[in-house]
Amino acid sequence: MEGNVPVFGSKLRNNIVIVPEVISQCSGIRVFGQSIKSFLFSTDVAIIRNTNANAIIAVYPFTPQPVISNALILAADKPIFCGVGGGITTGVRSLELAIHAEFQGALGVVLNKPTPNSLITKLKEKIDIPVTVTVVSGKEDIKGRIKAGVDIFNVSGAGNTVDIIKKIRDIDTNVAIIATGGKTNETILEAIEAGANAISYTPPSTGELFKGIMEKYRLEE
Repeated sequence: MEGNVPVFGSKLRNNIVIVPEVISQCSGIRVFGQSIKSFLFSTDVAIIRNTNANAIIAVYPFTPQPVISNALILAADKPIFCGVGGGITTGVRSLELAIHAEFQGALGVVLNKPTPNSLITKLKEKIDIPVTVTVVSGKEDIKGRIKAGVDIFNVSGAGNTVDIIKKIRDIDTNVAIIATGGKTNETILEAIEAGANAISYTPPSTGELFKGIMEKYRLEE
């Protein structure tokens, strides 16, 4: 029997980053017993500590470094999927980064689009957490990725995201899919209806969040 959900908060933590409610309509991805429907795409420790997202996807445009993943995992109060390269950073280095991330407590690892399928296979032999591969185009070798052992696809195709999700679903109806949902409820719903199991949400920047706070302070003068 469903009833009212008790809500607890505080006056000090009422300004958190809330992911869109519509994300709750997706099926979620269950990882080691934890159901994850919303991923926050961020490496900002302050935002990571102040969000209601179920998990964090921590990928950044620099070569992955253990000290960064260690800091994020240490600071976070929720599961983290850490980027371990796959493009410029690949091969043995990516393997070692993934092993380190697992030992530090990451719930999963994320590989970039250029990742060779052979690296996915090697990772599956070495680590015991989900291997996620980013997909940015419908032209990618989806079947090859699945054969190599990928656990989760992270679809980030901008305006083509829904089409990419549908292509993956045509190939495999069961493989897990995380997808960017855009900024509106409508685009998020489109991704869910196309077959996304979880949604990756990009939060406002710290500067954007500060802007609203400062405007409020100015009105109080």
